[in-house]
Amino acid sequence: MPELDSGATAWILTSAALVLLMTPGLALFYGGMTRSTSVLNMMMMSFGAIGVVSLLWVFYGYSIAFSGDIGGITGDLKAAGLRGMLESGTEGGIPDLLFAGFQLMFAVITVALISGAIADRAKFGPWLLFAGLWATLVYFPVAHWVWGGGWIGELGVLDFAGGTAVHINAGAAALALALVLGRRVGWPKDKFKPHNLPMVLLGAALLWFGWFGFNAGSAGAADGAAAVSLINTQVATAAAVLGWIVVEWFRDGKPTTLGAASGAIAGLVGITPACAFLEPLGAIALGLIAGAVCALCVGLKYRFKYDDSLDVVAVHMVGGVIGSLLIGFLAVEVLAGEGNAGLLYGGGITLLGLQALGVVAVMAYSFVVAYVIGLVIEKTIGFRVSPEAEVEGIDNAEHAESAYEFGTTGGGGAFAAAGITPSAAPKSKPTTEPTESTEPTEPVSEKVGG
Repeated sequence: MPELDSGATAWILTSAALVLLMTPGLALFYGGMTRSTSVLNMMMMSFGAIGVVSLLWVFYGYSIAFSGDIGGITGDLKAAGLRGMLESGTEGGIPDLLFAGFQLMFAVITVALISGAIADRAKFGPWLLFAGLWATLVYFPVAHWVWGGGWIGELGVLDFAGGTAVHINAGAAALALALVLGRRVGWPKDKFKPHNLPMVLLGAALLWFGWFGFNAGSAGAADGAAAVSLINTQVATAAAVLGWIVVEWFRDGKPTTLGAASGAIAGLVGITPACAFLEPLGAIALGLIAGAVCALCVGLKYRFKYDDSLDVVAVHMVGGVIGSLLIGFLAVEVLAGEGNAGLLYGGGITLLGLQALGVVAVMAYSFVVAYVIGLVIEKTIGFRVSPEAEVEGIDNAEHAESAYEFGTTGGGGAFAAAGITPSAAPKSKPTTEPTESTEPTEPVSEKVGG
């Protein structure tokens, strides 16, 4: 095995763990935004993606994405099963197997991102089938197009950490699935409010934390590119939080915690493809634009009547498009490479044109294939739960579980229903007066949450 760079190896090991953490973070982020009766189903779709995609990546996914090249479209199967990689090292000084593991985490979260568009109405088994088919037919080849020696990368399209391969890819598929499954019962008349905003904020915090591995880890080493990516990721995200909540302030009169969390994700998405190619001032500008535009685009689903439950299209597809295209305006030649200066830094229109080509190609391919896969599943085994299960709660129908138990176990009565332990219950004097009614109180679960 070639001599390894221990510093680079340690950094990519750490980054891989950070990116994996993002998927449970996404589960919390998405789970908090759903109704209380479907939170487990929502979180299970993220954990299910970890299971399915991890195995397919070993079987053939990595090989399709990064082994050889066939016509610029796909890799070969020489690395299927990750065979032949145990004793090999890369030119960057890290083991091939570590590179495969790092890229696996990207594949996992890309698939998991799609699930937010179909919250509150999807069966779990068909979702797993879709996850496996979409990863095989879309993510693995597109990763090859962008990073594995395929046609998009060879044309000179810049995507440092996943604007096209991850976010536009997932966002287009999310739109397709939302159209296939149709609107939730009662949407848009009923308001589907998040049932647990602290959970949303916790999920956003974990995503933000893990994103440093996502972006800075894509440098492949602990070097200057990683440092640029780290600072740009931070300042763009901070700017996007402000951009989103300022839009809310003017439009709705109040800034919200959900808006701050969503703005953070929009900023993280927007800076992902550009993080190593911009100076910090450019990253701040990108973040402000991404936060404000994504906030405005949330309303498009009401205008065009597609039920994207958790705004995957407005945040991930739109944010990915913004980040990818703004490279053509804001790229700094000393960072992006010779001839890759953005329009605002003295460059020509060629880079912007290439970025637009990459955006359109990935968006169109992902949307069409996801729509076909989703439609076939819906027409054969069924993708959507019954209206009764949707209204009563998918968690019980699909998993025979409930996230929150408000009943009693041998005492506690109303205190248990309200989440108060007997030891914390207020004390009062006993009375011999009979109560006026023996009717049970309305369950707390019907008063709060989704």
